[in-house]
Amino acid sequence: MDHSGHGMTMDLPPFTLGRGLQWSADPFFLVACLVGLALYAWGVVRLRRRGDAWPVGRTVAFAFGVLSVGLVMCTRLNDYGMVMFSVHMVQHMVISMLSPILVLLGAPITLALRALPVAGKGRKGPRELLLMFLHSHYLRIITHPAFTIPLFIASLYALYFTPLFDFLMGSKTGHTAMMVHFLAVGVVFFWPIMGVDPGPNRPGYLMRMLELFAGMPFHAFFGIALMMASAPMVETFKNPPASLGIDALSDQNAAGGIAWAFSEIPSVLVLIALLFQWYRSEQRQAKREDRAADRDGDKELEAYNAYLASLNARGR
Repeated sequence: MDHSGHGMTMDLPPFTLGRGLQWSADPFFLVACLVGLALYAWGVVRLRRRGDAWPVGRTVAFAFGVLSVGLVMCTRLNDYGMVMFSVHMVQHMVISMLSPILVLLGAPITLALRALPVAGKGRKGPRELLLMFLHSHYLRIITHPAFTIPLFIASLYALYFTPLFDFLMGSKTGHTAMMVHFLAVGVVFFWPIMGVDPGPNRPGYLMRMLELFAGMPFHAFFGIALMMASAPMVETFKNPPASLGIDALSDQNAAGGIAWAFSEIPSVLVLIALLFQWYRSEQRQAKREDRAADRDGDKELEAYNAYLASLNARGR
């Protein structure tokens, strides 16, 4: 497999963290990250100028989400990921399981709906088009568990264990497209489970937990399969450049360990987010019930006072 289309990957020295974090940007992801951060900052500034608050925590989560994409796609991790299965797996896990969670916690759609101006009567601006998309049948389908869970699983097994992976890894464009796919799959999988933004499929909290745990075991099994294999399983990584000084099977075992371990980290993060959202939801419900009880109590008091007044009038 010739990777000469992806920078100087054929002449890479042995991997170290220092070398991996050197600047080497993928143009598509560099532009996408900068545009994403700029649009989010514009939305926050617009709200502030209007006198509206926007939680700092959401801004921090979104920024870290976008920066995590930049970390794996705009450094030499991206170059090493073309020839080292273990580094590629770090990219895959971060961009499909960590970045989407952080971006979703930033609530970018809610921010857009609040910041974008309302178009004039009978006209459709960006805000109206976004609302149409949120209410579309298309989004209802791609965020349904019957679609997201099989897609999440197929993105591992149907990609890595078929010739499709080698085809995509054969060019810079194919590799970028694959990473975009991983990010998109992560977003549609985690959005209905713990996303802050409104969405077409939003089951109860218990069902969301079941959705989360329905996909994760397959992730762990995939990692174990790579760890237990007695021969390299993916053509792209069978013959790593001699300059790296690595063994293909050992590197594949390391990739499996990374995939297995990473299935636990997002599960814990999402579970914490879910439990917090559930707690907040219960608190809001309790406040609503208290307000309703207060109103009912006020009505009873008013009725009683009216009754006393009527008795007093009759006594006179």
